[in-house]
Amino acid sequence: MRPVALYKDPFMQGGYLVLCDTYRPNGDPTETNKRMCCVDAVDQICDMKPWFGIEQEYTFLGPDNRPYGWIPTSQPRPQGPYYCSVGANCSFAREIVESHYMACLFMDLNIFGTNAEVMPSQWEYQIGPSEGIECADEIWISRYVLHRIGEEYGITVSFDPKPMEGDWNGAGAHFNFSTEEMRKENGIQVMDKLIEKLKDKHLRHIAAYDPKGGEDNKRRLTGKHETANIKEFSSGVANRGVSVRIPRNVAEEKKGYLEDRRPAANMDPYSVMNVVIRTCFLDQ
Repeated sequence: MRPVALYKDPFMQGGYLVLCDTYRPNGDPTETNKRMCCVDAVDQICDMKPWFGIEQEYTFLGPDNRPYGWIPTSQPRPQGPYYCSVGANCSFAREIVESHYMACLFMDLNIFGTNAEVMPSQWEYQIGPSEGIECADEIWISRYVLHRIGEEYGITVSFDPKPMEGDWNGAGAHFNFSTEEMRKENGIQVMDKLIEKLKDKHLRHIAAYDPKGGEDNKRRLTGKHETANIKEFSSGVANRGVSVRIPRNVAEEKKGYLEDRRPAANMDPYSVMNVVIRTCFLDQ
C-alpha cells in the first residue's frame, strides 16, 4: 500500500485516515487500482484547469436488507413526497446524513451539499467542484466514513444502482466536469463538441460506469425514473432523462460545465474520471 492522501480522523481524536493505492510486490498496480491510470490522464490536462464534481446517491438498508423505515410487509406510498422532504413519514435516517456531513466538513473535504432523494431512504451528497484527482479521492474516503457512521446505528449503506425493483428510482453518481475553456464566454461551443465525442464513445463509457461493465447499471438506465436508456446516447438542456445534461443556467449563460448522468452509484470514480478525460480531452 502506498499513501496518497491524508485526512483528519472524525472518529478518533488526533488520528488520521490514510487513503492508499495498492500494488503487487513487483510494483504493478493491482486490478482494483484504477487511480494510477486516472492520475496519468489528469496530469496530461492540468493546463486546462479541470474541475470535477460528483453527486453520490445511496440507500440506507435496515437489518432486514430492505430500505430503512420501510414496513416489511408492505410498500411505502408511491414516489413523490420524499424528494428533499421533511417529516418522519417522508424522511428517514436524517441524523446519519447530517453526522456524515459534519464529519466530512471536519475532514476538510470539499462537500458541497446533501438532500433526500426520490425513493424513501435514499439520499445524496455532492463532492466538488475540485481540481484534478482530489474529487475522486474524496468520494472514496467519504464513502468509507458513511459506512462507519452507519455502523453506529445498525444501518447498512448500499450503492446498488437499483436497490428496489418496480416503480422506484435507482441510484446514480452524476459526474460534472469543466475546463477553463468551457467556463469562458461561449464555452458552450466547446461543450457541443465534447457531447459529440461522448456520443461516439457511448458503449465505452457504459462499460466504465459500473464495476460490472454495465450489467449493474442496465437495471437503472431504463429510460424511466429520470434516466436515459442504456442502449442510446442522448443529451439536452435541463432534462433529467438524458445521458448528458446541459444545466439550464449553463445554456442561458453559454458557459459552465456538463453533467454526465450515466454513472451508477457504485461506480469507481477513478474509472469515470479517466474515461471522460481520455474521450473528451485526449482523443484516446
